[in-house]
Amino acid sequence: MPTGVALRDPRQQLFEAAGRVLVRDGASELTSRAVTTEAGVAKGVLHRYFTDFDGFLTELVLDRIAGIRTSPLRDAAGSGTVADNLTGALVGGFDPVAIALVVLVIARDELRRRLREAGTARLPLVGEVTALVADYLQAERDLGRIAPDADVDTLAPTLIGAAHLQFTERKGSPEAPEAVRKVVTAVLAGVLR
Repeated sequence: MPTGVALRDPRQQLFEAAGRVLVRDGASELTSRAVTTEAGVAKGVLHRYFTDFDGFLTELVLDRIAGIRTSPLRDAAGSGTVADNLTGALVGGFDPVAIALVVLVIARDELRRRLREAGTARLPLVGEVTALVADYLQAERDLGRIAPDADVDTLAPTLIGAAHLQFTERKGSPEAPEAVRKVVTAVLAGVLR
């Protein structure tokens, strides 16, 4: 990139480039050079904003986690249907970049260490989505839309695991949302009111 050309939000530009590389090429091909090339910036730009590549990856995952923590799912309690609310949240939460980030976190020991130091769930991203779903299910239980004896701490990871499998198997195919709705309906069949 020529000197003197202003970058729009460079951190976000690099995060978006990393997401594209992850989805297109996989975690094993994600390097600082691949990210900066994809973003169309000099390699030094990444190191100007981040201490090192693992620092960049840590901030990338933390940025995604921040989005999970501000999800509107909890506020949807009491409106629409429980199945629709959860299906929408799971379809949105397991986009191709999120799936690729989970693989990346699993593959990189230093990244997991730094994320744990930052206070993330034991399995970053998956743990935060699970907590979000459990919180939502608790709210629905409090409103009486889910049985009072429903074990939300078991239902949430069950939903997350089953939905995650739908997306890893289907690679964004159009039937994935309907497959997730089927999973949500089956898992919650005994507790919906």
